[in-house]
Amino acid sequence: MQTHDKSLNFLYSHVIRKAFLVYLIYLTTVRAVSENSGANTTSPTDNHKPTVLLVILARNKGHTLPEFLGYIDNLNYPKNRISLWIRSDHNIDRTTGILQEWLDGVGQLYHSYNATFSNEPSAYKDETGPVQWPNSRFRHLIALKEEALLAARRMWADFIFFVDCDNFLENEETLNVLIQEEKTLIAPMLESSTAYSNFWCGQDEEGYYKRTEEYMPTLKRDRLGCFEVALIHSTFLIDLRRRSSDLLTFEPSKLKSYDKAFDDLIIFAQSAKDAGVPMVVCNHEEFGHLTVPRQPDETHSFDIASFSNFKLDAMTQFSQYPYRWNQTDKHYGEAGPLLVSDYVSVPEAPADTLGFDQVFLINLVRRPLRRRRMLASLAELRVRAQLVDATDGKQLNDTWLKEVGIRQLPGYADPYHQRPMTMGEIGCFYSHYRVWREIVDKGYRHAIVFEDDVRFVNFFRTELDAMMEDVRRIGLDWELIYLGRKILDVNKEDWVSGASRVCHVSYTYWTISYVISNAGARKLLAQRPLQKMVPVDEFLPIMFDQHPTSAWSAPFSPRDLKAYSAAPMLVFPTHYVAEDNYVSDTEDSIVIQEETPQLADPPAVPSGVIKDEKLVDKHGEL
Repeated sequence: MQTHDKSLNFLYSHVIRKAFLVYLIYLTTVRAVSENSGANTTSPTDNHKPTVLLVILARNKGHTLPEFLGYIDNLNYPKNRISLWIRSDHNIDRTTGILQEWLDGVGQLYHSYNATFSNEPSAYKDETGPVQWPNSRFRHLIALKEEALLAARRMWADFIFFVDCDNFLENEETLNVLIQEEKTLIAPMLESSTAYSNFWCGQDEEGYYKRTEEYMPTLKRDRLGCFEVALIHSTFLIDLRRRSSDLLTFEPSKLKSYDKAFDDLIIFAQSAKDAGVPMVVCNHEEFGHLTVPRQPDETHSFDIASFSNFKLDAMTQFSQYPYRWNQTDKHYGEAGPLLVSDYVSVPEAPADTLGFDQVFLINLVRRPLRRRRMLASLAELRVRAQLVDATDGKQLNDTWLKEVGIRQLPGYADPYHQRPMTMGEIGCFYSHYRVWREIVDKGYRHAIVFEDDVRFVNFFRTELDAMMEDVRRIGLDWELIYLGRKILDVNKEDWVSGASRVCHVSYTYWTISYVISNAGARKLLAQRPLQKMVPVDEFLPIMFDQHPTSAWSAPFSPRDLKAYSAAPMLVFPTHYVAEDNYVSDTEDSIVIQEETPQLADPPAVPSGVIKDEKLVDKHGEL
């Protein structure tokens, strides 16, 4: 027994020593993984993702690159599974500098990168401008794309992803979605401010675009899914693992008897057709946007200005898609500015007040998304504005009304709902009233007023300058000029004599934006309007004597405000009644509790407006 016990003890001791060694090895391994976790957060799943060669070809895109690269940064795909292939040449701007700065910041995150930059020469010999496409430019681009395709094949990349530098992949899952579709040649449908997109449903005999019945239903998403089309371009993915992809080429000399246009898009589409590879576009998700191509006679500066319009549109008319949602509030009616890469420095543009003494932006504190969008929009327009915290109707009560001395005009009733004013309407009026007061108190000669729900026309600064030059040229004596409004009877409005951008104004709703002079502000204040208040967009027509209800106009005299309107208008509302995300802070508030004697002759609904509150209200057509 004793001997047996000793052997057992020896066995137990041996087992314990082995267990201890295994435990030490385990601790060492855990420590090593822990120490390296900050440097490498790639999961095992990420390490098995397909490899992608991302191709970036840039010429004179310094104005789009910060945002373009911001969305490349934002793609939800492991960077260590992506290699970069970048070429830039023939530039007259800072394209190469931006790309180099970006590479210095992100290069280590990617599997590898191959970049070549050259700014000399800055133009092709046979081009007349930087947006023109002579044959020499097509020839160079074809060679670059073919070189990129061959590079991807040599490095055994699973996919090659071409993305133009004026395409913005706002959906961070774009690359994953395309790969999951398991197509040889596929593109995400991108949208613009026009009917232009990155696919064609038809081609003519030379290979150029031809409109077909399928195009608009696809673009408008009347049909959803992935569809075979005649041509995809600008942003597309090729699955190099498929044998049929070996026959794809940008080089016309590799095709049998190619006789179509000398254009990289058309050549590549023909190679796909010859190889029996369908070109597929997907629209079942919203992927992003692209700019509209410039015309050959347009300038680089015009291209820059057009991109500014694009960025403004991205915060308004492009903002209805889920990927533009504010992730906290899920409110996508007020999108922020396009992403800008953290690895690119963007010089701050000098701002001014558009030639006026002051620019006012009226915004409710509880509408931070509107504030963010408007401040970003004004910054894009290089406008310096004074923020006015609007008087919030939801915080008003009868005690405050008495303290400030506000009384509704006896007999007033909303033309559509036959009710007294709401607290929201009172807050809106008082916000504008405070602006008029400041214009007078500070001696401003003239100012611009913006509410926070405006959308700017293209080239707003240029259009505003042209309108004001028109005003100066004819010597117009003005006190208020609407920049945006709801016209209630267009038949009563004529051009100002000698003017091409200013018209006389009839009964009008909305105060979304206007320019006002010191004299105009004084006239409005002189009426002591707080003591006989009507909504501000009823008050202004009263003051230029165009209101249809004489009983409302009578208490105000003189009614000689010199008012006009920009024609065409320069701003519009971001939303109209019944559109998704339409919000009215004037209508959606409590009605004041005030004894209001009814007029013997109630106000008529303005001519040309349907009296049906289910179809229309004062903020727009349904």
